[in-house]
Amino acid sequence: MKRIIPLLSILLSILVFGSCGAVGDKATSVSVIYFFTTFAALLLLIGCLFVIDRREKWFIVLFSSVFVINLGYLLLSASRELKLALAANTISYICSALLPLTMLMIILNVCKCRTPRWAKALFACISIFMLLLVTSPLFGIKLYYKEVSFVLEGGCGTLDKIYGPLHSLYLFYLLLYFAIMVALSIRASIKKALDSTVHAVILLVAVFSNIAVWLFGQLVDMNFEFLSVSYIVTELFLLSLHLMLKETKRNCQIIMVNTVDEPVPLAQTDTDILREKGEYMRSQLSNLTPTEKLIYDLYIEGKSTKEVLTELNIKENTLKYHNKNIYSKLGVSSRKELKEISKNQAQ
Repeated sequence: MKRIIPLLSILLSILVFGSCGAVGDKATSVSVIYFFTTFAALLLLIGCLFVIDRREKWFIVLFSSVFVINLGYLLLSASRELKLALAANTISYICSALLPLTMLMIILNVCKCRTPRWAKALFACISIFMLLLVTSPLFGIKLYYKEVSFVLEGGCGTLDKIYGPLHSLYLFYLLLYFAIMVALSIRASIKKALDSTVHAVILLVAVFSNIAVWLFGQLVDMNFEFLSVSYIVTELFLLSLHLMLKETKRNCQIIMVNTVDEPVPLAQTDTDILREKGEYMRSQLSNLTPTEKLIYDLYIEGKSTKEVLTELNIKENTLKYHNKNIYSKLGVSSRKELKEISKNQAQ
């Protein structure tokens, strides 16, 4: 099921984009497309609540935002007056402005990147400013839109907008987040923070699909927001990646003899299981980052925590972070187990 999610996303894109060919001839088809994208986003949100752990709040925010964005587009197409159309448009823009931050937080987590508090505060301030900017037309402030009027084309409501002096900030806002997400994805791939090349490819496709669709929407003058579909495709790719990583972690746990902090004593451990764990650990050493490999070597040499901290000149919290990644990648639950398995392999 998890492997066909990317294929389903591509199929959804082909079906929806293909149906957009008649938009210029029959504007009411836009409302029909928005109805289906809104319904699809709702189904994905419901599915997310069952599949995603409640602690992963950014996934829930992402799926909720995409649903609200599509709902806003649907309400805009169904509007019959300026006030309602502007409100519906603002609803979509509010969540659209929040979406880059949400995607960035998810990618930071997937790529196992630690984010300083000042960086999180900076991202939050930028997003809040953008939220205030996109809601300004509701209050008659002519910064984002200089002028806006309601147009009814073939039974489909839309807004005729003349952009204001600060509208271009939204472009730089999107490009900033997209650039950071691309850089994080490439960095994770180079440092092997992701478990496989497939994971890195899925992550890059999720980011680049939004960039490509947004640029297409800027170049082609059509009465349809292609991002409504692109966001759903992004959801599917990120959900696919999340489930694949979850399955990889589960497989590592199956290989482990014991999931508690203290491993089973060597004398009481089945020889075949120990050999399998040792072979798995050896096969995963190439997935360690240079820093993680250095820490691993120091542990094998018998270095204590204090000696490792001194030699690498790092803080204890940083070492704990590396330990978590090392144990997860090598399929062990503690340093003692790691040393015991390594010692057994050397014999």
